[in-house]
Amino acid sequence: MRNKSKSFWLFLAPSLIGMAVVLFIPLITGAYYSMTDWNGIKVGEFLGLENYLRAFQDERFLSSIWFTTKFSVVAIILVNVIGLGLAMLVTQKADKLNNLFRTVFFMPNLIGGIILGFIWQFIFIKAFAAIGDATGIEFFKGWLSTTNTGFWGLVILFVWQMSGYIMIIYISFINNIPDELIEAAEIDGATAWQTFWKIKFPMLAPAFTVSLFLTLSNAFKIYDQNLALTAGGPFDSTQMVAMNIVNEAFAVRNMGYAQAKAVIFLVIIAVISVVQISITRKREVDL
Repeated sequence: MRNKSKSFWLFLAPSLIGMAVVLFIPLITGAYYSMTDWNGIKVGEFLGLENYLRAFQDERFLSSIWFTTKFSVVAIILVNVIGLGLAMLVTQKADKLNNLFRTVFFMPNLIGGIILGFIWQFIFIKAFAAIGDATGIEFFKGWLSTTNTGFWGLVILFVWQMSGYIMIIYISFINNIPDELIEAAEIDGATAWQTFWKIKFPMLAPAFTVSLFLTLSNAFKIYDQNLALTAGGPFDSTQMVAMNIVNEAFAVRNMGYAQAKAVIFLVIIAVISVVQISITRKREVDL
């Protein structure tokens, strides 16, 4: 082992250097800048925890955190339910169209967030308005003009984009369920629902760990879709945390304060992710 230690660290060095340059050094410098009056060019005076205290008193920042939390909870549930449903649909045996359906369902994930935002903005504003004018149904009128419609517009966009991606994860785990278990359940007279709930669903616990982590992190960090679809309007009522931080940094040019918000946001996401993983991992052990 000692003879191999030099070659081991030699091969590991490029990865460690890359992580240090891209992750660790920016993290440390960012934490330092968050406690200064940094404007993006010049580091001003050291402020200590003043930026952090100011952030917790910032109503717009707290409002964006609450809006992002609500969005994430709804989006995570819908993405995983729909993704699992699509996975069950396209893993049915003796269906020649399964591969076609998988491709179609996954395709929205290949489109960039900005483009998706403009596509759905056209649908909500133009197509929905045309349907509302033709049918007289008020539901289709005024989308994205209120906080409520803006919220559900973002949810629909995110679910449409992510469901196919999460479907692929569930498919990989469903295909690994032993056929013997399914056949034994059928012989015992189990219905399709009983087979799913008693056999397939428990064995998908590792898939839930992965899928919940991915949807949680993506939902909280959403920015480009938010920018293209609502731009935070009306009156910043649909502004998410990422957009609030970016606007603070590049519109107001208050980089130090924006960095403090980013550190707070990082801590929130890290804590939630750790709790989620620990809970779902425990469920895997129990099974």
